[in-house]
Amino acid sequence: MDRVVLLLLLCVAPLVRGYPTGLVTDSCVNMLPNHSGHSPQTKPAPFTVMMDRSSYKLGDQVKVTLQAPAPLTFRGFLLEAREVGGLSPVGSFSLISTDAQLLTCSQKSNSAVAHNSGNIKTSIQVKWTPDASGNANNIQFHATFVQDFNTFWVVTSPALTFANGVAGGPTTLTTSTTTIQQFTPPSLVQQTSISSANCSISKVCFSQPSNCDPANGDCYFMSALMVSGEAIRYEMKGPSNGYIAFGLSDDQKMGNDDIYICGIDGNGIVGVQHAISTGRTYPTILPLGNVSNITASVQNGVISCSFTSMNIISLTRTAGFSNAYYLLFVHGPSSNGKIQIHTETFISTKTINISDPGVVQDEGVPSIVKAHGALMLIAWMTLGSLGMMVARYLKKTAKGKKVIGKDVWFVVHVGVMILTVAATIIAFILIFSYEQQWSGGVHPVLGCLVMILSFLQPIMALLRCAPQHPRRFLFNWSHALNALVIKVLAVAAIFTGLQYLDSTTDQWLVKVMGGMVGWEALFFILLDVQSRCMVNRTDTLDLTAMTNEGLLVALFFLGNFAFLVALLVGIGSS
Repeated sequence: MDRVVLLLLLCVAPLVRGYPTGLVTDSCVNMLPNHSGHSPQTKPAPFTVMMDRSSYKLGDQVKVTLQAPAPLTFRGFLLEAREVGGLSPVGSFSLISTDAQLLTCSQKSNSAVAHNSGNIKTSIQVKWTPDASGNANNIQFHATFVQDFNTFWVVTSPALTFANGVAGGPTTLTTSTTTIQQFTPPSLVQQTSISSANCSISKVCFSQPSNCDPANGDCYFMSALMVSGEAIRYEMKGPSNGYIAFGLSDDQKMGNDDIYICGIDGNGIVGVQHAISTGRTYPTILPLGNVSNITASVQNGVISCSFTSMNIISLTRTAGFSNAYYLLFVHGPSSNGKIQIHTETFISTKTINISDPGVVQDEGVPSIVKAHGALMLIAWMTLGSLGMMVARYLKKTAKGKKVIGKDVWFVVHVGVMILTVAATIIAFILIFSYEQQWSGGVHPVLGCLVMILSFLQPIMALLRCAPQHPRRFLFNWSHALNALVIKVLAVAAIFTGLQYLDSTTDQWLVKVMGGMVGWEALFFILLDVQSRCMVNRTDTLDLTAMTNEGLLVALFFLGNFAFLVALLVGIGSS
């Protein structure tokens, strides 16, 4: 019986390897202790990696502190310096604390530091010196804290910026975030450039324009490759001056999304963040979690990030790798590393299972949003313009001509403006029924102002005093001024709306809109000149004036109709 027990112990012993002496060179690559059957903690680490400066130059010595908050302690640790996104150690360490020893990792002497006993520790201090030769880059310190055999964390410090010859000098103490990263061996994922190769064969791809290859052009692209049952290799790339990001969602709207952000921080360094959104507000930044093999760069204004994540996709209504999700892709500016409101959004037409390779198409602009834009365009660039021209220029020339007991110009003006206000109200209801909440940016502000003033305009007209009233001029001026303000606000709202709808690089819809506004301004000037000429000519018949102004109005609407059709076609195909 004793022999059987001894044999079992000999078989099990190799699987339970602990290193109280700190000789942990087997963990140099993945930073994980060989505690069989145990993985790093997924909750935020209580321990921190602190540096005495935020930048360095060649020849500097950076003091690095591994710190445990009272009353917590740790027994084992491993510390390395690596280039951002790299896997090999850089630089060399020297000891300050006596509870530490230097190790050789990747055949590089003094490139790592570990414990030399299993004693309780609260703080470890060492000094790191960059390599004297080679290309210096931004680096991060990676540390493993072992609290006991079952409990350990892998923590990454903020980037230490290479100052390129500028004196680094001591600064305020820089601490690590509670980001937890598990660095997997390089054999798990082969580092390659981002491209559309193997889309729908081994990975899910989503791009704008559809089927673009990010290796050959500046398009927006993301892919997801299932490298194991619990690990996904994500890639994203696109032109931006701040950040690009993708989200996994259980619907096609912002909010309740699992997000990864690839952005430029305040030091110009590209990094990856994990976040979750709970609505149209700034997303909540989460610990990076089990993310490894990060590569990130920005070249010629194009940002790219690749990384492997073992984080479970977790939303309010769904969770896990096996569920189907909509893909959202956005890009926008950032300020000192904080992302701002995105300038463009791409949404997949259908849900996709990450484990099922395929190519996902961009949904484009929802039909209800297109209808909103088309109604506002028709209302304020065609109908509204007609109503204003009739009231301003045909009022005098068509004076005395009646229909249903009213002046012709008045009947046309009232009828057209009723249609304008009705189209505005319908467009307003459509967009709010789609959004169901307030969205950011200047466009909704302009739209609401147009809606309010448009609603007030007919009320003012109903309450007007008689034409012979001595204060009638107050109504005339306020009515005309309010119409002018509405027109200006509506044009501005349409411009900002077309910028959202137009995903082309040259923004041709905005340019056509500019031509339409210029065309209208030209004919308002011509009609004003014609009107003044008729006033100065006493021998001219009213019929002649009416004919001239009628021809100008007709010519205007021929051009207006051409611009309108072009814009409606563009909105429909956006």
